[in-house]
Amino acid sequence: MKIAMAQINSTVGDLEGNVEKIKKFIDDAYRYKVDLVVFPELAVPGYPPQDLLLEKAFVEKNKELLLKLIEQNNVDMAGIIGFVDYKGKKLYNAAAIFRRNRIVGVVYKTLLPTYDVFDEDRYFEPLKEEEIKPISMRANGEKLNLGVEICEDLWDESYDIKVTDLLAERGANLIVNISASPFYVGKRFERERLLREKSTKNRIPFFYANLVGGQDELVFDGQSLAVDSSGNLIAIGKQFEEDLVITQIDLNKGSAEKVKPPPYHKEKEMFEALVLGIRDYFRKTGFEKAVVGMSGGIDSSLTTCIAVEALGRENVVGVSMPSKFSSGHSKEDAQKLAENLGICFVRVPIQEIVDAYHRVLEDPLEEIRKYFGVTKESDDSVADENIQPRARGNCLMDISNRLKDLKILVLNTGNKTELALGYCTLYGDMTGGIGAIGDVSKLEVYKLARYVNEKEGRVIVPENVFKKKPSAELKEGQFDPFDFEIVSPLVDEIIENRRSKQELIDMNYPKEVVEDTYRRIRRAEYKRWQAPPCIKITPKAFGIGWKMPIVNRYKG
Repeated sequence: MKIAMAQINSTVGDLEGNVEKIKKFIDDAYRYKVDLVVFPELAVPGYPPQDLLLEKAFVEKNKELLLKLIEQNNVDMAGIIGFVDYKGKKLYNAAAIFRRNRIVGVVYKTLLPTYDVFDEDRYFEPLKEEEIKPISMRANGEKLNLGVEICEDLWDESYDIKVTDLLAERGANLIVNISASPFYVGKRFERERLLREKSTKNRIPFFYANLVGGQDELVFDGQSLAVDSSGNLIAIGKQFEEDLVITQIDLNKGSAEKVKPPPYHKEKEMFEALVLGIRDYFRKTGFEKAVVGMSGGIDSSLTTCIAVEALGRENVVGVSMPSKFSSGHSKEDAQKLAENLGICFVRVPIQEIVDAYHRVLEDPLEEIRKYFGVTKESDDSVADENIQPRARGNCLMDISNRLKDLKILVLNTGNKTELALGYCTLYGDMTGGIGAIGDVSKLEVYKLARYVNEKEGRVIVPENVFKKKPSAELKEGQFDPFDFEIVSPLVDEIIENRRSKQELIDMNYPKEVVEDTYRRIRRAEYKRWQAPPCIKITPKAFGIGWKMPIVNRYKG
């Protein structure tokens, strides 16, 4: 039997476009004489549709188009397509199993995830345990007991219902999981482990078809997988690309020709995930060009490299915005990077703008001081520093707004460590439509920038960018007040692993640093609620998967 996993890049809400893409892949599979073609979870509406599911017309249209697609299918082949089904007011995350132009069965998702970025029980009804059963059909002239499950049905370790085991017990001789599994670093190995465990336990082949593409903050990496009844890898799809993954398998023996997994390179995987996330965010929202504030530092340097890889050098504008505190090497490093990348590069000195802020605000501020009986000596000097990034943010936004025919979006350059600590200026360097590296720790930023140079085989990011001490350059002699070798992994432990203060102290982090880091993270929550979305590449990112209150007296 020949099975194809069609890992497609659906777009949420583009019902007609998604169905057209599904039809194209069905036709491609037929040309390869495939017996069964499998599409990802919610391939018709796109994933995750979120509150679009509360719009009746949307749900009805997704099913209408699916039924029309199948009714008009004249290709003698079986397939599985993810869509939203409904019975009355109840919605179901569903898989339609069809052969030629007839639906032979519909399966609903049993396990509805409600953690991190998932909120499926807000919308869907689950399949009851007693209703879990394989679909009996014919494919390639032989009877097939097809066990179909949907994404989380595989990830059952914390659930009482074991969908794969039940399907096998109830007669399935092939398991297919249609999935929209968001990417994070190294997730492929978790999926492989689960597939191997399930297949060897039940002595049954297992196919896992995964979505690919970017959707808001999420990246779907594809890498569809298949293992035989002994747990041997027999298929693996491309990473971060659409693919039609075809496998010839002997169902009677439960075996197929083994394949070798591709070599793993962590920084390559991270970089390509960020590139896909940015590329699809621009493509799917209609923006064409990115503008990046280039300070000459490591964060903006990496962000610019990602933008060029995602959009092409002809679609990236770099802007250097020096003040009187900007060092000569920062201005030189920014210009050198722009030359190495071959992008449009302009310089907008902001000192006159900053001075104008002071002149315009001087009298009104004095009036307010007098009204409340305070003196200028009690002013917070940080306000003088914050005017600079806010002036820069306004310049970038003006470029984006004013040159409307160019369809420019501001790309935010903040990293995860500094966003966690609140070491960023609201309405200043937090400006942007999407954050390229908001889920990348400070130390990983350096590693990814090194990877860019290695990948290109030449110096793209100037060596001085790696060597110099990090600084926002907002006042004379200023440097970032953190030892990132300690604080960057410490932040990751707090955010991604939810470590308590005592756990961190027991892990030999300095107590005073732990206390300070915890305090900063808690105090900065209001900033993150107003931050741009960022591309998610770790198990726990800020954004839709991070739900912490702003008002929070718990000290950890």
